[in-house]
Amino acid sequence: MRIAIVSDAWRPQINGVVRTIETIVQLLQAEGHEVEVFGPDRFRTLPCPTYPEIRLSLFPGSRLHHMLKLFAPDAIHLVTEGPLGWAARAFCRKRNIPFTTAYHTRFPEYVHARTRIPVAWSYAFVRWFHAPSAAVLVVAQSIRNELTARGFRNLVPWSRGVDIAAFKPQPREQLQDARPIWLYAGRLAVEKNIKAFLDLDLPGTKWVVGGGPQMKELQRRYRDARFFGSVDPQELSARYAQADCFVFPSRTDTFGLVMVEALASGVPVAGYPVPGPLDVVTTPKVGALNENLRTACLAAIDCKPADCRAHAETFTWARCAAQFRDALHPIPRGTWQPLKRRVVPNAAS
Repeated sequence: MRIAIVSDAWRPQINGVVRTIETIVQLLQAEGHEVEVFGPDRFRTLPCPTYPEIRLSLFPGSRLHHMLKLFAPDAIHLVTEGPLGWAARAFCRKRNIPFTTAYHTRFPEYVHARTRIPVAWSYAFVRWFHAPSAAVLVVAQSIRNELTARGFRNLVPWSRGVDIAAFKPQPREQLQDARPIWLYAGRLAVEKNIKAFLDLDLPGTKWVVGGGPQMKELQRRYRDARFFGSVDPQELSARYAQADCFVFPSRTDTFGLVMVEALASGVPVAGYPVPGPLDVVTTPKVGALNENLRTACLAAIDCKPADCRAHAETFTWARCAAQFRDALHPIPRGTWQPLKRRVVPNAAS
């Protein structure tokens, strides 16, 4: 099967959405499927306002439409509600081509955190985007319940996995930093609520791994925390393994893949009892959730590494890839008959 994946989130971005797509592509290709990712790297782009690390495709419609015709896929999946997602949606709607979508990000909450636009307005906008989708893939049961209550339809479960070979317990090193080590890993952006973690009165040392628009501000304000910036997968794995507790302060994530990576490294998780953490920390053996984040941290740190690792092993990428493949909606064979499949351009001309 030839599968077209259209995503505004793609390399060189480093986040859970990109890691999910990369892994799914690898597994589907191993099954013999031909997969093309149509990301911003193939188009002219401009930096996203307030978040320059993210590049937004500039008027991608005609070029994307041409590339999709050349590829002539058997199924089309839209990952994001950005410029590329909207362009692909328009292409499919105009030609009555079925497609699937995914709800990766609590976009209305993110917009509200940055602009104070009412959440209800943004949900109406996002619901309209997904309404024609043959299947809306949603990672967490708590998010599916929330979206159902807001009028979304055709919601399909889509689990997540973890690379248990890359993220694993490792021998503890002698560190200059005082223990316990409290770790946050992920984007440094306002919607991640990182200040809630850095403001906590906790013993030991706070580590922050990742980059983003808030990095310089947080470094200036929290001089007692250690900031490592964006790191490669090997160093990320090492940082997880040296931590005593992973702190996830976000209230807006749909899942939080970093929590599962931490658990695979034998590190318990502390967070708020909100969608995302509620779908990962499903037993007190692997972490603690509390509206008082400090209370959650002090409770989670007593969890056993072996229990955390065992829990993480229940999240498999094979299942994630199978759910994705099974949710795809086939495009009728006659759709592309007037066209010959050709090589798709790799980069913007």
